[in-house]
Amino acid sequence: MTQDTISLDLSDGRTISAPLAWFPRLLNATVAERKKWRFIGKGEGIHWEDIDEDISVEGLLAGRPSGESQKSFEKWLNKRKSRRSGRSY
Repeated sequence: MTQDTISLDLSDGRTISAPLAWFPRLLNATVAERKKWRFIGKGEGIHWEDIDEDISVEGLLAGRPSGESQKSFEKWLNKRKSRRSGRSY
């Protein structure tokens, strides 16, 4: 993963990439949070615990960006900002 791209090496030798802009939670995650991931579903997806993000390999292959609504993302982002500032609402 780079600052603006997620890439996966598949078992068949292909590499697929997608812009992080497709996945706003990943885009807004710290480098440390992005590095903390694990495969789920016997390798069918990737999960980032700290940012509550799941991406399916099938979705990446199909070129599908995150299906999260803007309202849901904004709620997550506001919660994240309040945690960082030490305030809770």
